[in-house]
Amino acid sequence: MNKKIKFIIVSVAIVALLIVGYFWLDNILFDGVKPKYVSENGFSATLFSNNNTENRPTIILIGGGHWGDYWGQEFAKSNYVGLSLPYYRKEGLPQLMEEIPLEYFEKAILWIKEQPEVNPNKIIVMGASRNAELALLIASYFPNNIHGVIAFNPSSVSWSNTVLPFNSDSVKPSWTYKNQAVPYIVMDKIKGTPTSTIETLTYWKNGLSDSVAVSNAAITVENINGPILLLSGADDEVWPSAMMSDMIEKRIKMHNFHFDLENIKYENAGHLISSNPNNPSSIRQGKMDIGGKSYDFNFGGTETGDMEAQKDAAQRVFKFLLKLEND
Repeated sequence: MNKKIKFIIVSVAIVALLIVGYFWLDNILFDGVKPKYVSENGFSATLFSNNNTENRPTIILIGGGHWGDYWGQEFAKSNYVGLSLPYYRKEGLPQLMEEIPLEYFEKAILWIKEQPEVNPNKIIVMGASRNAELALLIASYFPNNIHGVIAFNPSSVSWSNTVLPFNSDSVKPSWTYKNQAVPYIVMDKIKGTPTSTIETLTYWKNGLSDSVAVSNAAITVENINGPILLLSGADDEVWPSAMMSDMIEKRIKMHNFHFDLENIKYENAGHLISSNPNNPSSIRQGKMDIGGKSYDFNFGGTETGDMEAQKDAAQRVFKFLLKLEND
């Protein structure tokens, strides 16, 4: 056997050993749940579940991204099923958060109901901020398929696309169903200031001051076919989520709602209470581009207040799921 052939054989053997070693180490060291990427039936998502999971409660994480993937992992570790579901700013999805058809989420719901890992009678949706608005909407529009909601820093109403500076300037619905607009509060775009900071609470409260518009755009939470968990920061400086949580609770009490509603408000906590409680962030401000100028805005709360809220909220989420599982 000449040297060239020997060299090839040795090289192939080394590569094979490296590949085997990689997968062996990966198996030993990886303590999470490996995601399954789904791109079919008209939607794109990431599925998290254990290999031996069957007929388990399932959480659809509205908005996906790092947030959805984190929670998907956490749910799968506890033998639930998580579906991290983005709906814009991804390949093949809309680039702007406007005129988003609820049918997109309906397709994902109908698909996941058929998966062996999933108990089709125990599917809930979960979201934070505008994705909590959307989660409540989805549950109210599809009560035959969704059986509960977890909403962090939610909205009680639907808003026009113009509440987000990066959307188009003309007023459009944020959400549609059957080619019709989901009723919304019409908002002008937020205006810049002479300084480098911007305060957003007043902007949202002005939108909520029109009682007729609020009544027209209110999410019909009474149609939700399952329990609701509302979690908000009392010191949320992004938008008045605690106030809107109270509006949701008031609407629920006005109707013959047959399920549990928890409205939890955290003192000294802001807009970031849905974040990973094991990886607290010291970032207290976000950035917003308005007319080509960058502004800082406050999330609210304190670092300690947020951390305590995140930990308590995570515990409440899993208590909510355990009750759903046992009911």
